Amino acid sequence: MQDLGIDLLFKGSNFLRLLNGLWVALRISLISVVISIGLGLLVGALMTLQNKVLKVIMRIYLEIVRIMPQMVLLFIVFFGSTRVFGWNISAEISSIIVFTFWGTAEMGDLVRGALISIPRHQYESAQALGLSTVQTYVHIIIPQTIRRLIPLSINLITRMIKTTSLVMMIGIVEVLKVGQQIIEANRRTSPNAAFGIFATVFFLYFIVCWPISKLAGFLEKKWS
Repeated sequence: MQDLGIDLLFKGSNFLRLLNGLWVALRISLISVVISIGLGLLVGALMTLQNKVLKVIMRIYLEIVRIMPQMVLLFIVFFGSTRVFGWNISAEISSIIVFTFWGTAEMGDLVRGALISIPRHQYESAQALGLSTVQTYVHIIIPQTIRRLIPLSINLITRMIKTTSLVMMIGIVEVLKVGQQIIEANRRTSPNAAFGIFATVFFLYFIVCWPISKLAGFLEKKWS
């Protein structure tokens, strides 16, 4: 077990450092997800409007997010904006901006899909009952949309948590970076420590993401 580096977890405060690194990743992802959900609802509603100019803008936004790797966006925001515009943006704020930019597009597309999936006869039935447009959305459309969105939104959370591993590239000390630091600090005494440390990092991500993924699957099956 010593060759695998498992003993390093109990050396000093190494395991506590890994947990603190995990919390950094979770904090960035959760803040980004909360903002993305709010903005995504608005963006998704805008995507359903029959406005050609707005549709082109939304399409360009979606294509940028889908084509551009998150790491490149991180470099643009953290390194590029600070040099070009002279902004003093911390690495964590830069990460939240990038993940919110990405998450809003993803959430907006989910909202758009959920809204257009509502059968047309739901609107027509509401009109036949004498409901106003606001009442139709509040009592009929929005509740059905939310039921479709919740499982998909939960899956977005797990994707966001896993993608936060990229923030180590701009100097944020999250769980993966902490793991690398532990390996580098003990390279001579435990040359094979990478297996044990990274296996622990995998386990930490698993115990966080697996229950969330199972919850999404349960809700999707329950409300299908």
